[in-house]
Amino acid sequence: MTSSVEAKSSDHSSQNSLSRAESTLHDCAHCDVRALGICVALGDLEQKRLKGIATARHFGEGETIFSAEDPADVVGTVVRGAVKTYKLLPDGRQQVVGFLFPGDFVGSAIFGTNRCFAEALSPVELCVFPYAPLQRLMKELPVLEHELLRRAHDDLDLAQEWMLLLGRKTAQERVATFLCLLFEKAKKRGHCGAPIDLPMNRSEIADYLGLTIETVSRQLSKLKSAGVIAIHGSHAIELRRPNQLAELAAGAD
Repeated sequence: MTSSVEAKSSDHSSQNSLSRAESTLHDCAHCDVRALGICVALGDLEQKRLKGIATARHFGEGETIFSAEDPADVVGTVVRGAVKTYKLLPDGRQQVVGFLFPGDFVGSAIFGTNRCFAEALSPVELCVFPYAPLQRLMKELPVLEHELLRRAHDDLDLAQEWMLLLGRKTAQERVATFLCLLFEKAKKRGHCGAPIDLPMNRSEIADYLGLTIETVSRQLSKLKSAGVIAIHGSHAIELRRPNQLAELAAGAD
């Protein structure tokens, strides 16, 4: 399902994104996402060079980070918070195409212009690399270029998997697959066994999965009743039976 939103002009969004508060980066050695971001592929000297072009940028909940067709001036790693990416249809309807979490790369380091909109679902901190200096550094550091290309390839693989999900999977399989993805990302960030917060609302989940809000709520309730998950409040989910959730995502009854 899609929801209507008011389109924002690229020029206005670009000015907004450029005016966001910038600050000095934290010590990279103590960065919470060092093992998840593009830095993981770099040696100490290479990381130092990458840090030399980086700045910390902050966005408030609900703020536009960049718009489709904007120059890729906001390119970098999510350090804190969560980001929603989406496209707008000609009639103004919104289609969510992804959710990004700490360690994920946001923006287009390959094409030079953004292919979608990005919005902060919560207060967000990004480690941002200016596009032109990043391109020069990619030419000088093949390992950096390889890492960015690898991530672009992973994004393509994920898009193909999502085409399969939207085209062939049932509502139960879609919701289970989505939760498996969220818990896997949380596990990589070190959140093992604890409830995870869902920064997106039911409408955004439904939009992403091609379902109605009612169907998403119904499927979550079924998983809760079966003891697969526990729901705490409106934004936290605990995984109780990971193997069963994986089986449901794969189409097992």
